[in-house]
Amino acid sequence: MLVMKLIETWVKAPFLQKASLLIVGQCVEAVYPEVFEEFRKARVVLTSCPEMENAAPLTGKLASMLTCSNMKDLTVLTIDGSPHCFTLHAAVNEALFIAKTNTPTRHFVIVGNNAREVSAESVRVGRYLHLAQKCIEKCPEILEELGRLSLEHRAFKSISKALSSN
Repeated sequence: MLVMKLIETWVKAPFLQKASLLIVGQCVEAVYPEVFEEFRKARVVLTSCPEMENAAPLTGKLASMLTCSNMKDLTVLTIDGSPHCFTLHAAVNEALFIAKTNTPTRHFVIVGNNAREVSAESVRVGRYLHLAQKCIEKCPEILEELGRLSLEHRAFKSISKALSSN
């Protein structure tokens, strides 16, 4: 199937009509080629890296595509823990809201070498830090898992521990 950059794709491109669309973080193909190959089957693939591109137009571009192209479905695939990949998930949710469409949509993040489905609601909660705080308070063991996944978190914990012992 076709692979193009999201930001460079015409919103009325004929190949988008009734397409199964995959919005994917640009680095996914290079970092996780097996996962990428599994997801790209029978889909039009649009890549984006909000870190390298101006992320602001993504939502509008996606909303216009959804409005103009009557897509069959939309899937988002990114790398878990990447702040700029998170932007793709948030942009898709917002574009669906703006376009007022009920296009079937699924969100996936790659953890290890496996794609894991996450809900659109989890993306929305990620935007509201006070709700994330409530989740941590109700389920503090999640910070242990964060410690296994996040170098940043481990470094912060080490620095905090060193400072508190001085």
